[in-house]
Order: sequence, then structure tokens, then C-alpha cells
Amino acid sequence: MDFMKIMDVVNEFFSENIAPPHKIISVKKQEEGWRVLVEVIEEKGYMKKYAHDEMIGLYEVFLDSSQEVTEFARQSLRFRSQLEEQET
Repeated sequence: MDFMKIMDVVNEFFSENIAPPHKIISVKKQEEGWRVLVEVIEEKGYMKKYAHDEMIGLYEVFLDSSQEVTEFARQSLRFRSQLEEQET
């Protein structure tokens, strides 16, 4: 499997375009590519400056069979201290 390659591609994409990933929590092979769930610390500097709890954004990312990011979207936003939502 190409899990490590997929994780590297997603890490690089987020580091260059959004923010460095905090955690990749899911990598799933699909019929025509991959689905990845990524947690990102949002506005880290701003939140730390004003002594607020960090915000964690959960992003859903899709890659095609060539392992290129084709789409991504933030699915949720929560304070780091809140319990994580469980995906069903």
C-alpha cells in the first residue's frame, strides 16, 4: 500500500497551502483514489498571543489515483480541550 506516500503528499500540500498538519487521523483507499482526514491547528500564533485554547480544524481531503490532491474542505472546528468527535 501507498499509505506513507499519501501521508507525505497530504503533509506537503497542507504545509504549503494551509498549515502544517497536527495529525493525519485516517487514510482510506477508495475506488478512484484516496480519502484522508487531517487535523490542523488553526491560527496557532493568534490563539497563543491572546492566551486562548488552540482550535483544531478537521479537514477531509481527496486524492486521485495519481496521488494528487483534488479537493479538500474543513469539516469541523473545535477547541483543542474539547473531546474529539467520533466518526461513525
